Amino acid sequence: MIRKKKCVAMLLAGGQGSRLYALTNNIAKPAVSFGGKYRIIDFPLSNCVNSGIDTVGVLTQYQPLVLNDYIGNGQPWDLDREFGGVHILSPYQAKTSSDWYKGTANAIYQNIRFIKQFKPEYVLILSGDHIYKMNYSIMLNYHILNNADCTIAAIEVPLKEASRFGILNTNPDGSIYEFEEKPAHPKNNLASMGIYIFSAEKLYKYLEEDSKDPKSANDFGKNVLPAMLNGGERMMAYKFDGYWKDVGTIDSLYEANMDLLGENPKFNVADTSWKIQSRSPMSPPHFIGDGATVVNSIILSGCEIYGDVENSVLSSDVRVEKGATVKNSIIMADVTIGKDSVIEYSIIDENTVVGNGVKIGEKKESGNGITVLSRNITVGDNVVIGGGAMIDKDVLGGNVK
Repeated sequence: MIRKKKCVAMLLAGGQGSRLYALTNNIAKPAVSFGGKYRIIDFPLSNCVNSGIDTVGVLTQYQPLVLNDYIGNGQPWDLDREFGGVHILSPYQAKTSSDWYKGTANAIYQNIRFIKQFKPEYVLILSGDHIYKMNYSIMLNYHILNNADCTIAAIEVPLKEASRFGILNTNPDGSIYEFEEKPAHPKNNLASMGIYIFSAEKLYKYLEEDSKDPKSANDFGKNVLPAMLNGGERMMAYKFDGYWKDVGTIDSLYEANMDLLGENPKFNVADTSWKIQSRSPMSPPHFIGDGATVVNSIILSGCEIYGDVENSVLSSDVRVEKGATVKNSIIMADVTIGKDSVIEYSIIDENTVVGNGVKIGEKKESGNGITVLSRNITVGDNVVIGGGAMIDKDVLGGNVK
């Protein structure tokens, strides 16, 4: 019996994530912490398994060690399969050449042999920096029913933001007649989500042609999709109306975390009907000390709170000392906040130690933006770090703006 998969997913997780600044100095963007117990990559991986897709290639390149270790054999997502499962795909030296991935299309092209070994009819291309829940099997059925060669997931965005996206111009039946990559004057607000389903043979054909074009940027949005459209292929837009956030910037990552808070959050990550799996650390239950307060916040296991936490997301094993205040902030795992310190509108990455009497961040009204501290750094006592500062090394004294 010939073993094959109906659909193989390829997850692009190799980008540098430069717009996340200090958070991605040493790790790949999809490995960045999110919502206390998750990492960004948990969402597409969980979506795949929940959608019945059990073969996923994860294409890594930039600072892959933390991400590779986190994914491991895929067991938390039920992706430790004998045939299929999750596979880490890094650039490698072939017989004739070796190259870093030059663009999204080139990354997939370099791994065509991986895809072909499963003999899929369809290939799903995903990005590793989006927060959302989506049933890809419904999108695949839409692709099949419309006899499409390529289907692009699309979401309506505010028209004033449309120039940041690839915009799909469609006919009434949903077929695409024009694709504009980040147009200065968009004709509508239907934006590509960077989620594509291709009929496998068409994908191979256009990737092969793209690889032979020396002028190509080897990018799906800039090159492959327009080439398919110009080639007369049937391309469809699949409209998605759920929550979706591209968390490629500090502001969007912060907003997506804040969207988890409240009695009726904009994004309910705890919904068990579409469970998001993660490789969560084993920690004892959190502890709230006498006189401490926690208001409208997510507090993970292992946390010890002796001060005040409000409207914030705390990952596992965070310690907030007596007299300290954490407001409107994201504190990642194994962070210590010293006595009488005040943290506002900030993101503090893993294993960072904040001393006593420290002030980090400023109120939103200041207009200076979110303050970000990298992982594995130390902030000395009585240091002041202003709004919008990006800190990636120890600050042992003085004021930083």
